[in-house]
Amino acid sequence: MNSSTQHTAIPEVGLGTFRLQGQVVIDSVTAGLDVGYRHIDTAQIYGNEAEVGQAIAASAVPRDALFVTTKIWIDNLRRDKLIPSLEDSLHKLQLEQLDLTLIHWPSPQDAIPVAEYMAALAQAKAQGLTRAIGVSNFTNAQLRQAIDTVGAAEIATQQVEIHPFLQNRTVIDFARSQGIHITACMPLAYGKVVADPVIMSIAARHGVTPAQVALSWSLQQGFAVIPSSTKRVNLEANLHFQRITLSPDEMAQMATLERGERLANPDGLAPQWD
Repeated sequence: MNSSTQHTAIPEVGLGTFRLQGQVVIDSVTAGLDVGYRHIDTAQIYGNEAEVGQAIAASAVPRDALFVTTKIWIDNLRRDKLIPSLEDSLHKLQLEQLDLTLIHWPSPQDAIPVAEYMAALAQAKAQGLTRAIGVSNFTNAQLRQAIDTVGAAEIATQQVEIHPFLQNRTVIDFARSQGIHITACMPLAYGKVVADPVIMSIAARHGVTPAQVALSWSLQQGFAVIPSSTKRVNLEANLHFQRITLSPDEMAQMATLERGERLANPDGLAPQWD
């Protein structure tokens, strides 16, 4: 990782909070921190920043041991809205500074230029509201525009959907060519990996679970992963799992599972994917 983002290295395994609301997210984050998660990933649109903040505040984990990520929603991408929205997120999260702030989705149909919101995000970092900045769900063309605006060294990660059934090679290859780290969201494909025969057979060979195979597959490629769960036993399993090294042959078997199965593709919001 380049020197400008080294001090904000993203933990390999984080706790996602997508779709978790109210007491459910409080319990998930509380249990997650308890079993050892130190990276919590939320977003403005999840509607749970206040509850995530409540769980963090009630935890005995010191702030400097935590890595907290939020994401700017599309309604807040304009230059005059982005920083106030981030200040509101900080208030809800009961934090003085985020560790990482991402643009959640690019502006639909590029109605707001990438340069406008990336410049505002860089300004938020300069003001100390966030230690690092990055992007999520960007096409390669949009990532190129982001790089042209703030420089590749300023983009701590591109967070995108990656799992064995959507391997996103074109996006990964371009980000890597620019030295930009990848975070894989939905690494277990909402649990679909556990029933796949290829993954099950690899898991049986190593004496681990299919979920452990899928997470190891992502980590072996150098991605950070942010699985989510509401069950303490799964939270524990997703963090403290037996990491296996997949052989070249097993990696080749995993590569055959690509089927372009995109689980996060909201109408009117998703860009023209690479």
